[in-house]
Amino acid sequence: MSERMHPSDASWLQMEEPTSLMVITAVLWFDEPLDWERLKEVVRERLVERYPRFRQRVVTGGLLGTARWEEEPGFRLEAHLRRTKLRPPGDRAELERMVGESMSTPLDFSRPLWELHVIQGYEEGCALLMRVHHCIADGISLARVLLSLTDERADGGGGRAGYFEEAEDTSGKLGRLLRGARTVVDSTRAAWKRGAELLAEPIQLMDLAVEGARGASALSRVLTLMNDPPSPFTGELGRVKQVAWSRPVPVGKVREIGHGTGSTVNDVVMAVVAGMLRRYMDARGQPPEDVRAVVPVNLRSPREPIPRELGNRFGVVFLPLPLGLADPVDRLWELKRRMDKLKRSPEAAVVFGMLSAAGLAPAPVERMAVDVMRKKASVVLTNVPGPKRPVYLAGARLAGVMFWVPMAARLGVGLSIFSYAGHVTLGVAADESLVPEPRELIEDFEAELESLAEAVRDSGHSRPLH
Repeated sequence: MSERMHPSDASWLQMEEPTSLMVITAVLWFDEPLDWERLKEVVRERLVERYPRFRQRVVTGGLLGTARWEEEPGFRLEAHLRRTKLRPPGDRAELERMVGESMSTPLDFSRPLWELHVIQGYEEGCALLMRVHHCIADGISLARVLLSLTDERADGGGGRAGYFEEAEDTSGKLGRLLRGARTVVDSTRAAWKRGAELLAEPIQLMDLAVEGARGASALSRVLTLMNDPPSPFTGELGRVKQVAWSRPVPVGKVREIGHGTGSTVNDVVMAVVAGMLRRYMDARGQPPEDVRAVVPVNLRSPREPIPRELGNRFGVVFLPLPLGLADPVDRLWELKRRMDKLKRSPEAAVVFGMLSAAGLAPAPVERMAVDVMRKKASVVLTNVPGPKRPVYLAGARLAGVMFWVPMAARLGVGLSIFSYAGHVTLGVAADESLVPEPRELIEDFEAELESLAEAVRDSGHSRPLH
C-alpha cells in the first residue's frame, strides 16, 4: 500500500542536490545526560506511532515518475535513534563542528528520511541532533512536532509542551494574508486531485493559485524583482557546511529596544540581522547594498492541530534588508516599514502555489521556480517561536535549542532566530566556500545588538513611520 506525495512536498524532494541538501536540522542541549530507554519510549509513542511519515520511505518511478510514500518493511526505531560521543573538549565549538558535518551528509533514501542522534560528552550534559527531510514537513510544523516530545515537568506531568510563543500579529493584516493563503492551499489540493493533465499544463495550477489568493500583482512583483547584487553570501556552493549560534539574548532586552521605537521583537531582531550582514560586508571592503532574505511564512493557523500526514503548508516572502542605511535606528525604522508592507501582500500564498506547481511539473519548470528564488535573494531567514517556559525531554531540562531549514534554491547562507524560555538565539548555517567562519557573523550580531540598543537610548525618542 502506497500513497502519492503531495506536490508541495515533492518540490522539496526535487530540489535535493549534493551541494544543497533539503534537510531540516535541529540541535537541542541539556544540562544533564538523557535517559536512553526513556527517550526511546517518548520517541516511539509521540513521534513514530503518531506520525506515519516517520515509518515510511520515499519511492520514485512508475507512472510519470511520481514520488510516493510506502511503509518500510521491518521498520526499526533503533536504525534512526543513535548514540555518539563528542570529542574533547566537548564544548560548543565541537558541537557546532559536529552539526556542520551532519549538514554536509545526505540522509539514506532507502529508509524513512529522518535520524536522531544523542550526543554524549557535551559539557556537563548532552545534546540531541535531529535531521528530517523537508519533504516530510515544513520547519514550523517540525518544530512543533519535535517540541511536542517535551513535558512541562521533569516527571512527565503538567501536560505536554504545546504552549508556544504567539506570533505578534495573528490578526488584522497578517490574518487577512493567511486567509487568502489558505484559499491557495485549498485550490492547490483541488488541482492536485485532478491528476496528470496538469503535468502537461502546469500553468493551470499557477492560475488557480493566483486566483485563490487574488494575487496577480504579487506574482508579477516576484517575477519582476531585480536580481540581488553579488555579495560574500552568494556564489558557487560546495558540499561542506558550517554552523555557529549566539549566546541567548533576553527577550526583555529586545523589547526595551522595541518600546523605544514602536517596533516588535521581530522587527528589532531582523534589524540587528541586517546590521550584522552590513558589518560583515563592510569588513571585507564591499560597499553594503540591500539584499533580500527569503522568509518562510506559516500558512497554518497556530491553533490548528498538526495533521498526522504532516506535509508542507508554508509560503515565502522576499524581504529586502536595508543594509545600505548606516544609522542603526534608521535601519530599524526602514525594516519595520518594509515588514509592514509585506504583511499586506499575498506574496507568501503565491509562492506556495509556485512550489506546488514545481512539485507537479517536469524538471525544467521546477528548475525555473528554484531559479527565481536563487537570483532574487541572498540568504534564508527563519523565525521559529518555541515554548515560553523551560520544558523537559525524557526527564532532562532543555537548556537551549537551535533550528535550521534548508538553504533552498542553491542559497549559501541560512539564518535562524529561535525563541525559547524568554530568550532569543540566532544561528548561522553557511556554505564553507562562501562564509568560512560563521562565528564571525555571530560576533557581528552580538556587536550590532549592543550598537542598536545604545543608539536607541541616545536618540531619546521614536520617530513616526511614513
